[in-house]
Amino acid sequence: MSDYRPIACSDHECLEFAALKRQWLDVTVTAGDRAGHQRVLPLDVYTRDGAEWLLAETPSGETLTLRLDWLRF
Repeated sequence: MSDYRPIACSDHECLEFAALKRQWLDVTVTAGDRAGHQRVLPLDVYTRDGAEWLLAETPSGETLTLRLDWLRF
């Protein structure tokens, strides 16, 4: 993903902390097929294909994979 824009370290840390503490987050997804408001439970933050990703669960139990530079929280 050559167009990936790294997010601020403080935002990255917030996501990792939420995953460790199992804290729900309200995020806005700005691009992709899940654009819009999402309530998610972060499960993991990882790097793949030159971008950083969030693996998360929705309140209904659906698993989402969201690119970090598409998130606002």
